[in-house]
Amino acid sequence: MLAYPNTSSPWPQRHPALASARHAAVAAGAAAARGKRRGADAGEGADPAAEAAELVRFFLRKTSGGKERLVAVLDRHVKVVRTEHCFLLFEELGRRDGWVQCLEIFRWMQKQRWYVADNGIYSKLISVMGRKGQIRMAMWLFSQMRNSGCKPDTSVYNALIGAHLHSRDKSKALVKALGYFDKMKGIERCQPNIVTYNILLRACARASDMKQVDILFRDLDESPVSPDIYTYNGVIDGYGKNGMIKEMESILVRMKSKQCRPDVITFNILIDSYGRKQVFDKMEQVFKSLLRSKEKPTHPTFNSMITNYGKARLREKAESVLEKMEELGFKPNYVTQECLITLYAYCDCVSKAQQIFDELVSSQSTVPLSSLNAMLDAYCMNCLPMEADRLLDTAIEKGVVPNASTYKLLYKAYTRANDKMLVQKLLQRMNKQGIVPNKKFFLDALEAFGNSANKPRRVRTSNAATEPSRDSASNSEMASSSKTKLSFSEAVDGFTRILPNSNSASKADAGSEINSETATSNEPELSFSQVAS
Repeated sequence: MLAYPNTSSPWPQRHPALASARHAAVAAGAAAARGKRRGADAGEGADPAAEAAELVRFFLRKTSGGKERLVAVLDRHVKVVRTEHCFLLFEELGRRDGWVQCLEIFRWMQKQRWYVADNGIYSKLISVMGRKGQIRMAMWLFSQMRNSGCKPDTSVYNALIGAHLHSRDKSKALVKALGYFDKMKGIERCQPNIVTYNILLRACARASDMKQVDILFRDLDESPVSPDIYTYNGVIDGYGKNGMIKEMESILVRMKSKQCRPDVITFNILIDSYGRKQVFDKMEQVFKSLLRSKEKPTHPTFNSMITNYGKARLREKAESVLEKMEELGFKPNYVTQECLITLYAYCDCVSKAQQIFDELVSSQSTVPLSSLNAMLDAYCMNCLPMEADRLLDTAIEKGVVPNASTYKLLYKAYTRANDKMLVQKLLQRMNKQGIVPNKKFFLDALEAFGNSANKPRRVRTSNAATEPSRDSASNSEMASSSKTKLSFSEAVDGFTRILPNSNSASKADAGSEINSETATSNEPELSFSQVAS
């Protein structure tokens, strides 16, 4: 829905009263495994789900930082590990980038005496593979499930549809997903449920396919399944992100006719959608309706309004939202501070953005990478590439590791500024870190290079009240006036020097933070043993 990072820890910290991590974890797992056999004396008052989660946390702590392989840890505790522990491991590793570890655990499970092929395990693994862009691996798991004697059910097909919708070619993926949907309706045990409709309706709305959305709603009305709040929120969000305001409002009318009450997520989607299109009168009207309703605003509510006001350069209104936020008892979090940095960057107040960033750094034990990217973008937006380069140097010295998004925004800014030295320095840093740009990275950079030739550069005056300082602005202008100009051929040559060859498959892809940006159609076919190893 709204673009804000999730910082909540999926596993709560263990109670400090536990004396020994290993002893407590093994004891918890043993109690869960032997609870039925020993009766009330062994498991009275204990929560099996909490004990299983405790054991999983122990396994993950033992393997954090590459200390041990997860399979080796499971081998040592094979007597207490069961299917429910592996399922929790799949969930946690799925939130990270641990799809290969999920396959290793699955292979380990199949060797255990207690293993029984189960649709729930396969649907979870297919879902994890889909989220990580591993569509071929998801299809391999689907075929393995059928070979093991399991018959696919609705949950398996839902996972398979969701996996296809994570692929790069969205139009082709949607056709495949709708094909699976038609197939489900012909199998008695695989009849579509509300989750199926929610997945497909959201995908069709994001693809701006109004005709298919209407077909799915008609099909939903004729089925025994009833739409819920998630159904409408998904379609509203899909239309809103595409800027299709009229279509979004038509879903609101449908939602009202079905007497479905909006929740805070509905309000947040509407606020963000109207704000993106700068329809601020309706955005403010929705916000007032939220305050009058039984629902309460959340941090994303205010963050979205601040960001959208900032992009429209309405500084006073954005600051009034911050005041309203504090008046209602909300303390700005680091995402709010990033939104404020964006606000002041659009309003040419770089010194104010720098002040917010300094406050954020002093209040956090570790600087979030998204905050660093926001400040770098603020410098680049205001034609201060030298300041951005110095900030990056400082951040790396303090242990912050830039990601693909960091390099992408800097590369676009440096090419737009025609600064050959900064581009070469950035490419060397990317090569040293092992980040290899992909096709999308290259095309975006060339687009920025082309725009720099057609659009006049934005010159910052020395008497502007919003500059960080007279000296820094003048130094930046002197540096930009004396820098070596970057030609098109030099930009291409510098880029191709770090393009991957056939042996660089282990390097990261700079065009995206997830494998969905990686083309899977040209990858060689891999067996399970090759992937798991």
